[in-house]
Amino acid sequence: MSLLSLVLLAFAMSTDAFAAAVGKGAALHKPRFLDALRTGLIFGVIEAITPVVGWFIGQAAAGYVEEWDHWIAFTLLLLLGGHMIYAGLRPETDEAEEKPKSHSFWVLAATAFATSIDALAVGIGLAFVDVNIWVAALAIGLATMTMVTIGVLLGRLIGTAIGHKAEILGGLVLIGVGAAILYEHTL
Repeated sequence: MSLLSLVLLAFAMSTDAFAAAVGKGAALHKPRFLDALRTGLIFGVIEAITPVVGWFIGQAAAGYVEEWDHWIAFTLLLLLGGHMIYAGLRPETDEAEEKPKSHSFWVLAATAFATSIDALAVGIGLAFVDVNIWVAALAIGLATMTMVTIGVLLGRLIGTAIGHKAEILGGLVLIGVGAAILYEHTL
């Protein structure tokens, strides 16, 4: 996997977490930098762990699917990207949601885990391509930590309007990374 593909993958993995962070930031009254950084660290660590878990799952199956590995990676990224685009295009509901008074560790961890399920599937796909999973996981974790920290701080200013656009962009990037993996395999 090329460096550009890895950077794009890390960015794409962090967009759904960014969208969630914007919402979390919008729900807080004047979030401070340390609150935003704490949220970023929680999301970043969880987002870095899940592709490693997925990679180990993929490694266990790699010997059985080696001939089709690039198609598996492409298909997983295509499906995940398509799902993110679909989620980004869905109309918002008008239901009034009760804003939390504060974000506990467990609420943030649960939200981070929910946004990192796609990273688990990406980790499975990465098991079938030439990539250092530790570098990929670190890049995904750092990108997520940075994007979430910024998202919480921006949440109050930009609200939830940008969340859907970030998801659509992330989905397009995932599909692009999948296409690049497919292209690199044909060279």
